[in-house]
Amino acid sequence: MRTQNGESVLARAVRIFEAFTPEEPALTVSEISRRTGLHVATASRLVAELVSYGFLTRDDHRRVRIGMRLWELATRASPSLSLRNAAMPFMEGVHDVVGHHVQLGVLDGDEVLFLERLTAPQAVINYTRIAGRLPLHASSSGLVLLAHGPAELRERVLDGPLDRYTPDTPATAARLRAVLAEARRQGYAYCPGYVHPDALGIAAPVRDARGEVVAALAVIVPNEAGGPSVVPVVRTAARGVSRALGAGGSSSLKDSSLTD
Repeated sequence: MRTQNGESVLARAVRIFEAFTPEEPALTVSEISRRTGLHVATASRLVAELVSYGFLTRDDHRRVRIGMRLWELATRASPSLSLRNAAMPFMEGVHDVVGHHVQLGVLDGDEVLFLERLTAPQAVINYTRIAGRLPLHASSSGLVLLAHGPAELRERVLDGPLDRYTPDTPATAARLRAVLAEARRQGYAYCPGYVHPDALGIAAPVRDARGEVVAALAVIVPNEAGGPSVVPVVRTAARGVSRALGAGGSSSLKDSSLTD
């Protein structure tokens, strides 16, 4: 079913879902109307229908939120579920060792999308969140995925613009090419202060049964002299996840010591 301007009702519903952000997960109907460009009466009608199906919900203040039904369906059918299930035991093992942030990211468009994240009280600053995104050129996970991604993707990212978050962010094509080459050569990305001066990102590739890089396992730890000692932990865990995804692979931490 399409409206008079040719836009389908489904397209309007998608606009409503996209109005929510991690920073603003609850909106009034008026705010949804303003963000989507829908007439308030149209927004109100569509919101009411989506609430009836459980895709949206209302809180005690009549603000609208994403409903649990949408999360349930998305999680149940997500192709990333097996990846997350394979990675979690290894992520938990890494987290026990480093005591800061451990995260799992995949390539989505020209960004890295984070499927899972473990953290701890008093951990170093980290801008990552579950279902959050970061640019490929600045994050350790993104650099791993970019280094092993399609050539046309690398050229598109290298063409810029490359936002600079700190003085150490690889924000020129020449610097980024060098960083990507180093990540491929050494088998991991080491990113001191790329997104925040106090944070060090270290990421290693996760491969599927065909040997293709399908994800990046990363830690965010303090940007201090002891950072290199974390590299073997990350690489070993990433290899463990890769084995868990491969034919006959083991998903047990017992078969992949984090102190290798």
